[in-house]
Amino acid sequence: MDSTDQEKIPRHIAVILDGNGRWAKAKGLPRKLGHVQGAKTIEEVCELMWNHGVEYFTVYAFSTENWKRSEEEVSALMTILREYMVKSIQRANANNMRVRIIGEKSRLAEDIQKSIAELEQATVGNTGLKFTIAINYGSRDEITRAVRRIAGRAASGEISADSINEDMISAELDTAGYPDPDLLIRTSGEQRISNFLLWQCAYSEFYFTDVLWPDFGEKDLVAALEAYAGRDRRYGGRRETV
Repeated sequence: MDSTDQEKIPRHIAVILDGNGRWAKAKGLPRKLGHVQGAKTIEEVCELMWNHGVEYFTVYAFSTENWKRSEEEVSALMTILREYMVKSIQRANANNMRVRIIGEKSRLAEDIQKSIAELEQATVGNTGLKFTIAINYGSRDEITRAVRRIAGRAASGEISADSINEDMISAELDTAGYPDPDLLIRTSGEQRISNFLLWQCAYSEFYFTDVLWPDFGEKDLVAALEAYAGRDRRYGGRRETV
């Protein structure tokens, strides 16, 4: 596919990163090393996204349900996250990349919250790829938090119930100000969206691949882009036939 054909390139791609543990197991490695390699793949794919004309890239790194995993695995994930945050400011600025973190941050350790705030502030003026990481994120939780805020405004008399509309709800979501994903990719062969961007993906195209996330590379991204380019996006409408 000619990546210069911008009309066929999704403006925003979201990815459910799946398969780190299976990748490690297949190689006889600890699960932690699968997550370490998965983090490296994120860095590589950020560059690929921008090179192929994608403006927004969002990844599902840690869900609200992931706390149910073993204490050892959660601890390993938090360690990787800490290391990633330390290195990210320099890397993001070198690549003119703006980084944003979505999710319920209050459950994260204070040092991680501090690192998130520093990373977002340090990259806010960058004009390249808009990279979003979902950490302790669950779409139902996100929508619930948004509804509570709107309900509070209604209860205080700031707004009326009749004035609540889709735009108001979108503006209260963690992703406020960013376009909805055009394409949602999930790796490792699973075919579900696992409580990720439920509101935002109302009209997204879905692409599922058997490739495990640590192995995801340019040929896999190109395959997803080619599949997207062949889709007929009608947003609930109907193409008129001649």
